[in-house]
Amino acid sequence: MKSFRRELWFDTKSRREYINITSQVNQCLIDSGIRDGLCLVNAMHITASVYINDAESGLIQDYDDWLEKLAPHEPVSFYRHNRTGEDNGDAHLKRQVMGREVVVAISNGKLDFGPWEQIYYAEFDGRRRKRVLVKIIGE
Repeated sequence: MKSFRRELWFDTKSRREYINITSQVNQCLIDSGIRDGLCLVNAMHITASVYINDAESGLIQDYDDWLEKLAPHEPVSFYRHNRTGEDNGDAHLKRQVMGREVVVAISNGKLDFGPWEQIYYAEFDGRRRKRVLVKIIGE
C-alpha cells in the first residue's frame, strides 16, 4: 500500500470564503500515482471546514446566509468563547455544523464522485494563512 501527503495553503481575504479545491485535490491524486484507495481531505484549523456539494453560486450563498443566521458573527459579546479576547466564537460553531473533513473513494485513478459533487474549503475566520491536509492511501 502507498501513502501520499500534501498540504494545500490558502490566504483568504475576507472572514468567510468558500473555495472549490477539487482541482487541487485531483492534482494530488495524479501526483500520488494511486489508482484505487481513499482520499482524506481535512481542514487543519478549528474555524474552517471541508465539505462536498454542488459548485453552484446560489447554493454557496444559501450556505453562507444560513450559517450566518444559525451562528451570527455579531454581536461578538454573545459568545462566551470571545471573552478570551477572540472574536471568532461563531466560526467554531459554523465549522462544527459543516464538518472537519471528507473522504472520497478513488477508483481507476479518479475521485469517485456522484453527479455534481465538488470538494470545498470553507473559511469562517479568515484573513490569514490556513491549510488543508490531503492524505491519500491505496495502490
